[in-house]
Amino acid sequence: MSETATLMKEEDVSVEMDAAELREILRGLPPERLQKMDAAADEILECYRVLKKGGANIVGEILKGQGTFYEWDHYPEGDVYDDETHAQYYYHAHREGEHGHFHTFLRKKGIKKGVEPIPYDGEAEWPTEEDEILSHLVAISMDNAGFPTQLFTTNRWVTGENWYDKKDVIDMLDGFIIDHCTPSWPTNRWITALVVLYRPQIERLIIARDEQILAWQAEKPGEDIFEDRDMEIASQLDIKVEDQIRSIKEVIEGRLD
Repeated sequence: MSETATLMKEEDVSVEMDAAELREILRGLPPERLQKMDAAADEILECYRVLKKGGANIVGEILKGQGTFYEWDHYPEGDVYDDETHAQYYYHAHREGEHGHFHTFLRKKGIKKGVEPIPYDGEAEWPTEEDEILSHLVAISMDNAGFPTQLFTTNRWVTGENWYDKKDVIDMLDGFIIDHCTPSWPTNRWITALVVLYRPQIERLIIARDEQILAWQAEKPGEDIFEDRDMEIASQLDIKVEDQIRSIKEVIEGRLD
């Protein structure tokens, strides 16, 4: 690895949004957006409640009946796909410091007509068939107890996606809905709600993703940045669901100074 690549790889890709900034953002949201986030908070708490009563958790629901848990394999087998919304996700593991993570996507049929991937003239083969074209939205790191600890975005090669501009990916977030009961109704409801709950942070991560790509490309002109194995994570943010929910409800109830 070159000196430049080493410096870039060690660069902090963490995105910051403290409680004060989050509340300021929340205050500026349209009422209907804030209400959706509040409803998502209640949905997540309800999922946790029913899972706890059954001695289960979000990740365990996905791994149930799947046999031995192997690194890199997708769980459940064949991924989870909603053939009405064309949203998709899977769970797998290969990173240190977590149990595993979910990857979330929207496929071509769920993307607005006229929205296309960015122009690409590299040598890698991007998906071309309508049923294969997809955009990665955000990944969700999970701990050993089955709770989320981090959100992050990735370089294109990590998920084999088609690369869409940040504005288009942000617009796709509204389409991420898993509206069926298999393999787990609580997990499907939870992951759908989590994308809503963390909308401001996910938007910032996607913007930071594109900024990181541009900065990396400037350091390595002439290289296909989307296939550069030196760049895997493009942006990341540590999260605590209870803190997010508290901020949302405090803003709604007007209990802030």
